[in-house]
Amino acid sequence: MDAAQQEATARARELQRNWYGEPLGALFRRLIEDLGLNQARLAGVLGLSAPMLSQLMSGQRAKIGNPAVVQRVQLLQDLAGQVADGSVSAAEATERMDEIKKSQGGSVLSNTTQSTSSSGAPTVKRVVREIQSLLRSVAAAGDIIDAADTLAPTHPELAEFLRVYGAGRTSDAVAHYQSHQS
Repeated sequence: MDAAQQEATARARELQRNWYGEPLGALFRRLIEDLGLNQARLAGVLGLSAPMLSQLMSGQRAKIGNPAVVQRVQLLQDLAGQVADGSVSAAEATERMDEIKKSQGGSVLSNTTQSTSSSGAPTVKRVVREIQSLLRSVAAAGDIIDAADTLAPTHPELAEFLRVYGAGRTSDAVAHYQSHQS
């Protein structure tokens, strides 16, 4: 890869971070891991060709052009959270992925009931992802880290919050959230 290609890939990943909260390669790899998929199955569920998924993951392509695919990504993120917190079994997840594959998109808000536990309360992972999404919609991860570094000497707890939710892994943010709920 020459310098121009490397620069274009870095720019695409930064755009993805701004649009989707993180580079799509990291997001898709996490979905593959959390849901026990391979790339071909993930591409099928999302309604993308395998080469398109590969281009998005590698940063050769920055944006998901189809809003229905973006919504399917969000639905899969919610499902992965439910599998992680035990509210959805692996068998149920497989059925839900088939439903997600068939979904045509629509209002993101119409699917909020799927992001709640059986008691009707949002799952911890869902709450954490909402916080992460909000922070990442306001600033890129690098800017959030810079802000955290600025705050660290006088407000270490706020700096930690920014680092964990603004640029950290969801699993670390869930642990942080749970440790501060008592």
